[in-house]
Amino acid sequence: MSNHRDRKENAAKMATKILKSRTLVLAVVLGIATFAALACRLYYLQIIRHDDLQEKAVAQQTRSSTITASRGTIYDATGETLAVSATAETIFISPHEITETEGDKDLIAETLAEILHVDAEEIREKEDKEESYYQVVKQKAEQEEADQVREFINENDISGIYLVPDSKRYYPFGSLASQVIGFVSSDNEGLYGLEAQYNEELEGTAGLVVTEKNAYGEDVLYKYEQYYDAENGDSLVLTIDVNIQHYLEQALEDAVEKYDVSNGATGIVMNVKTGAILAMASLPNYDLNDPRTIYDENLAAQLDGLEGDAYQEKLGELQLLQWRNKAINDTYEPGSTFKILTLAMALEEDLIDESSTFNCAGHINVEGWPKPMYCSKRAGHGQQTLAQAVANSCNPAFIQIGLKVGTDKFYQYVSDFGLLDTTGIDLQGEGKGIFFDEEEFGKNVVSLASAAFGQTFNVTPIALITAEAAAVNGGYLYEPYLVQQVLDSDGNVVYEHDSTPVRQVISEETSERVCALLEGVVDGGTGKNAYVAGYRIGGKTGTADKTGTKTEDNPQGDIVVSFVGVAPIDDPEVIILIALDTPSRTTGTYPSGGNMAAPTAGNLFAQILPYLGIEPSYSAEEMASADTNVPNCIGLSLEEAKQKLGESGFSYRVEGDGETVTDQTPVGGSIVPGTAEIILYMGVEKSDEKCVVPNVVGLTAEAANEKLTNAGLIMKVTGDTSSSSGSIRVTSQSAAEGSEVDAGTVISVQLSDTAMVD
Repeated sequence: MSNHRDRKENAAKMATKILKSRTLVLAVVLGIATFAALACRLYYLQIIRHDDLQEKAVAQQTRSSTITASRGTIYDATGETLAVSATAETIFISPHEITETEGDKDLIAETLAEILHVDAEEIREKEDKEESYYQVVKQKAEQEEADQVREFINENDISGIYLVPDSKRYYPFGSLASQVIGFVSSDNEGLYGLEAQYNEELEGTAGLVVTEKNAYGEDVLYKYEQYYDAENGDSLVLTIDVNIQHYLEQALEDAVEKYDVSNGATGIVMNVKTGAILAMASLPNYDLNDPRTIYDENLAAQLDGLEGDAYQEKLGELQLLQWRNKAINDTYEPGSTFKILTLAMALEEDLIDESSTFNCAGHINVEGWPKPMYCSKRAGHGQQTLAQAVANSCNPAFIQIGLKVGTDKFYQYVSDFGLLDTTGIDLQGEGKGIFFDEEEFGKNVVSLASAAFGQTFNVTPIALITAEAAAVNGGYLYEPYLVQQVLDSDGNVVYEHDSTPVRQVISEETSERVCALLEGVVDGGTGKNAYVAGYRIGGKTGTADKTGTKTEDNPQGDIVVSFVGVAPIDDPEVIILIALDTPSRTTGTYPSGGNMAAPTAGNLFAQILPYLGIEPSYSAEEMASADTNVPNCIGLSLEEAKQKLGESGFSYRVEGDGETVTDQTPVGGSIVPGTAEIILYMGVEKSDEKCVVPNVVGLTAEAANEKLTNAGLIMKVTGDTSSSSGSIRVTSQSAAEGSEVDAGTVISVQLSDTAMVD
């Protein structure tokens, strides 16, 4: 019995021991499992999600505001500021904070709307987003507006309105060089032009302000605040000269208005020896300070009557049109301006020389083409020397020259002059010319014949002027460029453009011969309307059909008239390209490069060359009409005045019979043409009545001079002054008919041979 009890007790003890052991093991296992789970969780939270959770903690405990870096300034070549960033502020509200502090939402919305010129209802909608800590009311507020907001906050002890530093882009010259400079987005990111091309250099690095906040999202005063400075962007120094840019844009605007040009215009002024762009413009243009508003009145009129989607679609189309830089984005058929390159090829290959002659019957037949290819002069030029063929812009002569060069050589030169690729100019969106396939061109002399006088292929204006600069500057092809230097925020030069030529295409001797022949185009040839007294100018006119524009309503089709000019032609420094897209045929001026683009370029040269310090050199005939300082004759006797005026080459007439000169017109020191007649008042009072400007457009130079002189005014002549053609007439005058000006005012008139057809 006792043994049985002992066995039972031992069994019970064993069971208890086993149970305790199992419990201990289970506890250990559970402990290890729990620790492992906690370890894994801690590893996940502290290691894997460390950065994420830390970022959330920082976000909950701090408020960060970006400080916009000051964008670099853009300067022109003379140091004028073209684009600059000024201090502005971004104003935002914290709807959560306004709600928590029971702020007067209506007062806040109405007051901010009034100060910042925004919609109060939009502010109320932002205030209703009560879980939000950040709702922008206005970006880039002016300093005056920001100060008024601060005053409102302080006077009303309002929480939940914040201001952070920002910057705003300003363009002091408005629309000047708009397609070149471009503009930025609301975030100061470059969108167009140089602002986009050099965005990385200009934008700098943004700064940051980090401030501690409480659980309600409110700033904690006198607590943690960290300020990370913004790093300002670099500045650009351009090759553009604001004065030359202004001359170019004004010349294009005048031409568009005068010749009723329907599809805009473009122009480029380039340093022929380096490829530096002195001016580049396209019309229509826009105001850089308000780039989304349609600037051109004729374009804006296209929006009249449109609403909704139709309005927005048309607005977007017109915005793209005015932002477009035709000088580098668009292509066109160059027409006869391309003959400069055909001439250079043939001279370089010794296929022609100055003794070569060409017969022009008004047309020429080319094998493989069923119809004649015509000259601009349908009656023909007859037998011509090379110089005459160039001056006459004779298509049959240049077809013969092109056929001498041959397809293979011609194609190689087109490539060497850079016309099969982009130029590499430092602007976005450069287009590429459209030329024939090399293999197909090699089999087709018809294509060669048309290409020889600049038809049936396309180039960009920038590619053409770059190639033609190479033809006249000694044969060197340069990469055109707009940025001369990049400066850091301390003014140190961090980049300087290297004007090393890409390659030499023709010899310096050939280039000199090309220049000599081009001078004849302006000196009596199709480009004579570009003549400027005292300066030797060479160039080439062009009138090219726009393929695919002939319709039943427009049987003649649209054209592009153009001119490429170089001066001084004996030592080239400046090359100009002018292209007018689709001038009207009803202005009274025959639509051609010689009649429209050449005088436009001539007026430009008359302004640019003196500005650049290039001195005129007058012939004896030119000297007689050159601008001269009027001597001061007041107080002199008639004999003394007569002698003094005679020494300066002026004629005179006398009013009154006094003993000494008491007044004169024009006054002493005035700069007037040497042909002006000086009026001497001898003891009589000079009338202070204004002179009324007569209309002299359409008159000969002699008739215009007589009419202006009789009105008490002085005529200054630009353009074609030769007397060999009865078609030379005044095509424009500097003062409008009927305007009132002082006696002795100089009225500039443009003389042009209105019969020019190329």
